Amino acid sequence: MSVQHLKAPTKSIIYPDSDGKPMADNTKQFEWIGTIAGGLQALFANDPNVFVAGDLLWYPVEGDNKTRIAPDALVAFGRPQGHRGSYKQWEEGGVAPQVVFEVLSPGNTRKEMIEKLAFYERYGVEEYYLYDPDSGRLQGWWRQGGQLIEIAPMRGWVSPRLGVRFDLEGTDLCLTTPDGRRFVSYVKSVQRADQEAQRAEQEKHRAEQEKHRADSAEQRIESAEHRVEQEKHRAEQEKHRADSAEQRIEQERQQTEQEKQRAAAAESELARLRDLLKRPGIDLAG
Repeated sequence: MSVQHLKAPTKSIIYPDSDGKPMADNTKQFEWIGTIAGGLQALFANDPNVFVAGDLLWYPVEGDNKTRIAPDALVAFGRPQGHRGSYKQWEEGGVAPQVVFEVLSPGNTRKEMIEKLAFYERYGVEEYYLYDPDSGRLQGWWRQGGQLIEIAPMRGWVSPRLGVRFDLEGTDLCLTTPDGRRFVSYVKSVQRADQEAQRAEQEKHRAEQEKHRADSAEQRIESAEHRVEQEKHRAEQEKHRADSAEQRIEQERQQTEQEKQRAAAAESELARLRDLLKRPGIDLAG
């Protein structure tokens, strides 16, 4: 009886979504990671073909779950927005993140950062930016001839891919979008939103007050117009009464004139009669 040998099924490779390391070593680093990643997400929110993530594991090689890195922020142009457990490059059309950011913490070693730079150079990153919030050190590299060449100086540098301008205010990183907006932390963005809401409410209140004043002014104008109309009506009535009085006076004058004429006629008639009576042959006593 022959024995059939079965081939054991190939075990699928697992690509963990976490490397077990914390996103940040301290609150300052966490705030800056959030500021950079959040600012990038806001910058490309309306572009469905730009993927932005923070602290997401990137696997550049299929079949190799050991070669991986989690940039503090990454941008992949030509890849759709959406949720991912990790960035598996072979599932992303072979597109490597073109731009990555790292925010230093006291726990990062020089050896570790050299290895990260080598990783990004080897696997196709076009722009790499490194910021130390404690010292204010800002460095950048961009790809030329297959290598990541350091950018000098970084202050005033504008990212070819992002269009974002880099600068420092003291030790604080200042990132400005092409339309002049600053990257701000979540807390500051909430505060700014609250301030904008308060200003909007104040503007609304002022608009309501202006409307109330305008309504009051309109009412006063209407009242004044009504009073003018009443005065005009009274003036017309007075004129009418004056005209009526003048007519009555004219009638009375005419009546008086008529009376005078009648009296004059009567007097003339009386004089005529007296003259007639004085003629001879008329005996008034008889």
